[in-house]
Amino acid sequence: MIVYHGTTKKVQNPNVAFSKRYLDFGRGFYLTTFQNQAEKWALRKGLRQRADAIVNIYEMSERLTGFRVLTFGKETEEWLDFVCACRNGETIYQNYDIIIGNVADDDVFKTIDMYFRGIWDKERALHELRYYKMNDQICIINQAALDEILTYKGFYHVE
Repeated sequence: MIVYHGTTKKVQNPNVAFSKRYLDFGRGFYLTTFQNQAEKWALRKGLRQRADAIVNIYEMSERLTGFRVLTFGKETEEWLDFVCACRNGETIYQNYDIIIGNVADDDVFKTIDMYFRGIWDKERALHELRYYKMNDQICIINQAALDEILTYKGFYHVE
């Protein structure tokens, strides 16, 4: 399957060590199957860093046998709790090699933040999340998994 990573550099050899903390699924190398999502990520990062926006393209093996994979099919209580825990600095993501689920982008995170701050209960937050169009993300936490399942295909600049 083709996947994308939006950033400001050509990334032929991804490394999980360069990830930030406090992301949806913890520290890891983030990808998406949605090309336009990767372009948004690249443009946002490019604006912050005053650098070129670049989308890297990879082929990802769909055979994930032997890896500890956590998949969230949609926004569930488990997904909400997991994202909140990771964004709060907890390291529960380290129990997995690969995590797949929806993105808590800026719009979605406004809803999650209402829950996170205790303004809304879980039921209300999950109800509100139904109205957002969600994009997926794949977070590869384990470097060995990353090296095994991902093959670099190329990159392009986003205008």
